[in-house]
Amino acid sequence: MKIAIASGKGGTGKTTLSTNLAVYLAEQHHVVLTDLDVEEPNSGLFIHGRQTHGQDMFKLIPNWDKAACFLCGKCQEVCSFHAVMKLGSMVMVFPELCHSCHACSELCPAQALPMQAVKMGELRQYQAGKLDFIESRLDVGQEQAVPLIAQSLEFVDKNFASTCIKLYDAPPGTSCPVIKATQDADLVILITEPTPFGLHDLKLAIETMREMQKAFVVVVNRFGIGNDEVLRYCEAENIQVLAKLPNDRHIAELYSRGELIYPHIPEFAAQLRLIGDFITNHQGGHL
Repeated sequence: MKIAIASGKGGTGKTTLSTNLAVYLAEQHHVVLTDLDVEEPNSGLFIHGRQTHGQDMFKLIPNWDKAACFLCGKCQEVCSFHAVMKLGSMVMVFPELCHSCHACSELCPAQALPMQAVKMGELRQYQAGKLDFIESRLDVGQEQAVPLIAQSLEFVDKNFASTCIKLYDAPPGTSCPVIKATQDADLVILITEPTPFGLHDLKLAIETMREMQKAFVVVVNRFGIGNDEVLRYCEAENIQVLAKLPNDRHIAELYSRGELIYPHIPEFAAQLRLIGDFITNHQGGHL
């Protein structure tokens, strides 16, 4: 089962839930936690294991061969992302805009734009008991997170059996990285907070999941602050609120020290158990 933990905005508790849920489930099951927030991965602050694998990650970018090119302009014509431009007697490639679609390279009649591997980040794998943790990190200066997210998902699918529980700590928001991180998930857990900002961005996330036809549930973090508008909205929309994680200063203190929460806060552990039971009850089934 593949479960993505996402939200409409940053700072709602995706990493808090992802790391605690992963370690909790790994007490009984083989779990793979993958941090797909590749621009700012921080699940590794809470997961402590032995590194078992590491590799650099690359994407393919066209490299202009001036000697072979006869400046027909076909590359500029077929590039949907304006990453290749013919300017006078030269062809310019803008790597930051390139989506590695190969169109310019494959359709060039002179074969003057061969694809070249360019490092975009790195992937590291750690193991702690029944938990495997995958962290992908985008290099500074890289513009696009989606290629690294896609390759990280491919790595997980290739190296881990479909029988294990796969958790994805998704990027915040509702843009392309989130779409990529959640598109193959069997379930998306949307975590929010009971505030006007939380509700506003939760609605955006729900609209996105519905457009993608994804099964999803809601978890409310910092329950006890703000108001009850999130709960009333979910009730009106017939959306299942799976758990309500308490608002507690002790939780913030544990988090700031890089410690897991459920071993120390019984109320948090009880709510986490509801989520864990829901996942294990549906493991291998249909939502």
